[in-house]
Amino acid sequence: AVLLGDGGVLQGLRPGGIVIDCSTAIPSSTQRLCEAVQAAGGRFVDAPMTRTPREAAEGRLNLLVGAEPALFDECRPLLSCFAENITHVGLPGAGHQMKLLHNYVSLGFVALLAEAAACAQRAGIAPATLVEVLAKGGGGGTALERLKPYLLHGDPSGLRFSMANAHKDLGYYRTMAGDCDAAHQIADGVLQTYESASACAGPQALVPELVTLLAAGARADP
Repeated sequence: AVLLGDGGVLQGLRPGGIVIDCSTAIPSSTQRLCEAVQAAGGRFVDAPMTRTPREAAEGRLNLLVGAEPALFDECRPLLSCFAENITHVGLPGAGHQMKLLHNYVSLGFVALLAEAAACAQRAGIAPATLVEVLAKGGGGGTALERLKPYLLHGDPSGLRFSMANAHKDLGYYRTMAGDCDAAHQIADGVLQTYESASACAGPQALVPELVTLLAAGARADP
């Protein structure tokens, strides 16, 4: 609506104007918008963001940029105003593809860890022991670090990302995988997990709360 709607950006876009899309989107829709911008005489960059609200406040986001190489170089000084790590991942549309791949892996790791932590609770394994063992082995990494405050202290602030956003992003990834005719069996299970959690806890519940929901018996439909 911002771009294509009545009174939208494309109606007032100057020749050669640049549209930088920092949203998270289904890549097939990104291609349609890119073509619309180009037809209006403009240039299009998709630059979705990763990291957390803390890095956003500090101007230290990660950007995944899809753009023609010369246009990427032209826009980089502007992007550097609010991003620390800027990666040119390909032509227009590639940024949104990479964002969905990133979020699928990130949210998939979190869902796997949450399910393991829920099982550990039921089995009587102390959360501190679980965290220590995982951190020293194959379970260590960013996902565990973000879940650790919740596992140890019930504090969800390590990952301030809502169930609704997780469900949305996984749905977008599932659409992309379908469009590419790619394998998606694991993605289906992760998507169902977040869909069930969002329905049980409400869309604004934070992703770390998945541990408690799974421990209480909430689960995806078979």
